[in-house]
Amino acid sequence: MEIQFRTLHLNKRYPLRISRGTSTGSDNLYVGLSKDGITGWGEMSPGISEKASTPQIGEDALKEFWQPAYGELSIHEVWNKARQADVAPCALAALDVALWDWFGKKCGQPLYRIFGLSKKMVPTSVTIGINPPEIIKERVPDILDRTGSRFLKIKLGSPEGIEADQAMFEAVRESVSERKDLALRIDANGGWTPDEAINMMQWLADRGVEYVEQPLKEGEEKYLPRLFENRPLPIYLDESCRFSENIPHWVEHVDGVNLKLMKCGGLTEALRIVATARAHKVKVMIGCMSESTLSISAGAAIGSLLDAIDLDSQLNITNDPCSGATLIDGAVIPNEQPGHGATFTNLQQEN
Repeated sequence: MEIQFRTLHLNKRYPLRISRGTSTGSDNLYVGLSKDGITGWGEMSPGISEKASTPQIGEDALKEFWQPAYGELSIHEVWNKARQADVAPCALAALDVALWDWFGKKCGQPLYRIFGLSKKMVPTSVTIGINPPEIIKERVPDILDRTGSRFLKIKLGSPEGIEADQAMFEAVRESVSERKDLALRIDANGGWTPDEAINMMQWLADRGVEYVEQPLKEGEEKYLPRLFENRPLPIYLDESCRFSENIPHWVEHVDGVNLKLMKCGGLTEALRIVATARAHKVKVMIGCMSESTLSISAGAAIGSLLDAIDLDSQLNITNDPCSGATLIDGAVIPNEQPGHGATFTNLQQEN
């Protein structure tokens, strides 16, 4: 099984600002694995791990790791070898998804069927980044008009403090005041102190928010019991929970975890995360990084397993190189093509 690489630049329609910084686009690495006249494709969106902060670092790591004979191993065996070799999760995600795509194509079946799942799933959230109120009032209606979404995920944790968060949130509420069917969710990306998190969670609960994601910075999990006790909102962990092995540490102090293919290393570990979370009776959602329709299609293949879905990065890309899973009635639905179902349709931005 031979490996190949392709790097493409993806442009964002709207810059995405979170508590840790702003992104206007990304250079993503696409990994192809070929055997028997079939090529499976995966995608790496850098940023989760400092070990693979650029496509070139990810490509070099995979070139060093990959051996053509690995094509004879099971996908789980390859994943375990890559973890043992300390391959960065976002690079491993590209390799793992490419292997599953190849396998699905070899079997002639879409991945959701390979996994024994259905296409039925909850609608996706769409994300609005940190912005001043005047931009919020312009941007939110456009995002909702383009996507028809019934769930809006609002990024908070502004470096300007909770007063800026509250002003932005109220601007969102004003912008959607006539949308009675719209639910609001919050992702603080670790931007609050423990005291701010407690105050903001109550303030947001009073305004009808569904849940809050990653209220505390990664590394400050010792404060979770304090937040969890008498919590007014469900708490999901994101950055604090990367692999299935992390889940048992936090289950007594969270309501759910957010898996990301780039964070956990692909579909193989994503399925383990779901199984581990279910065993511990906590909920599971899926999120994304700056990913094109290729990775979104891979994530959608397991969508029917999940309680909440944030597969919306492709909706903010102006030059998406792929087609695949599509937005239908607010949900990202896999197609019937073998594998993850994504194909390259636009390579004009290739580096």
